[in-house]
Amino acid sequence: MQYALNALVMGYRPLWSSDRLLSGVQLFLHDSPDEPVDVAHLLRILRETWSPTAPRLLLSPQSPGLLKNLLAHIQPCPFWALEVRGEWLNWDASLLAYVENAARKQVHLIWRGRRDALPDTAIANLFASGLLSVDPQDALEFLRTPAQPQVCAFLLERQMYEDLHSQMMLRCCLERYNASAIAGWPDEDVLFNLRGAKALQPSHAHVLRLMKAVDADQPLDSFEDILSEDPLLAYRLMLFANSAALGARHPIDSLRRALVLMGYGPLQKWLSNVLVHACEEPDLQPVRQSMVHRAQLTSLLLDAGVSQELRSEVYLCGLFSRLDDILGEPLEDSLGRLPLSERIPDAALRQEGPYTSSLEMAIALENENGAEAVRDLCTQYGMNLETVNRTLLRLMNSWHSQQPRW
Repeated sequence: MQYALNALVMGYRPLWSSDRLLSGVQLFLHDSPDEPVDVAHLLRILRETWSPTAPRLLLSPQSPGLLKNLLAHIQPCPFWALEVRGEWLNWDASLLAYVENAARKQVHLIWRGRRDALPDTAIANLFASGLLSVDPQDALEFLRTPAQPQVCAFLLERQMYEDLHSQMMLRCCLERYNASAIAGWPDEDVLFNLRGAKALQPSHAHVLRLMKAVDADQPLDSFEDILSEDPLLAYRLMLFANSAALGARHPIDSLRRALVLMGYGPLQKWLSNVLVHACEEPDLQPVRQSMVHRAQLTSLLLDAGVSQELRSEVYLCGLFSRLDDILGEPLEDSLGRLPLSERIPDAALRQEGPYTSSLEMAIALENENGAEAVRDLCTQYGMNLETVNRTLLRLMNSWHSQQPRW
């Protein structure tokens, strides 16, 4: 039996609340069919290290064997729940006994499956709630159908929903069905609906926070931290810092250099102008936050011996790697407007250079089906799987959630 963090390939997907804030994380767990995993050790690591303010975890095993192993060992815990796929219950008659045993121990179990393939009441009663998907062919009917009274133990309100491909369905789940969380986010449709509108501007909340920090004479580190949480605000600041209006003698290739060049007075004046057009669209917040998550992970995956200046540069590489999505233009055009280190476009555009391994690994970890890519990247770049998993867990543990318990 292998040590858990050496044997498992992990991945993650945020769970978003109705306030568009991080409420939890779905932690994908891939095992190898050739070697059982020491899940008792994994659960012990999580129980002993998880912060009281960190997001709750939805443990999402990607094979029936790993699910059974977890069901056999897991104990009730306030910050985790265990996902059980409905289709596996239909295929494997022996799985139900494992589920019943975990339910008797009062483990928080989540039924995952299609909304039109719900379990009967006897099975539904074993689960605390569900993670439901809506078939694209049934989406229109789903949107038209008013919320119904519960037809079994946990339907239909206060459930989690996934695979929502439209902003309309997103809002329907949150407002009509009072969804407890959304797994993932329909980024593409949200951005398509808002692109070109006033909404695709820096976040009003972040602009205001930065203005208050400037008024309070906080250190530059605080300014950089706030800027680093909004990719559009960071991008626009660097564009302005390199514009003719400031007349910089040398290219400005980092947020810190931009802040030093501008100084408090010009920065506050620029922020006042940005605030007039700033975005208050709540559906954009998860898009921004996901870009920040990628940037954080890209930076943390870099060799620990790298200097803080280079680590900030790698963070910027991750933060700007999805500018094409949010700006609706080729990434090459967006990055080409800034005098960035060549290492950033090398990684983001050409998949080459020293930052490529960290950026590609951060992207692979966002994918539920990314196990093969993660293994390949570990082999290609000589990355240690245990280190990758520990880095991901450490990052998620640093996030704060308003709903740290199930």
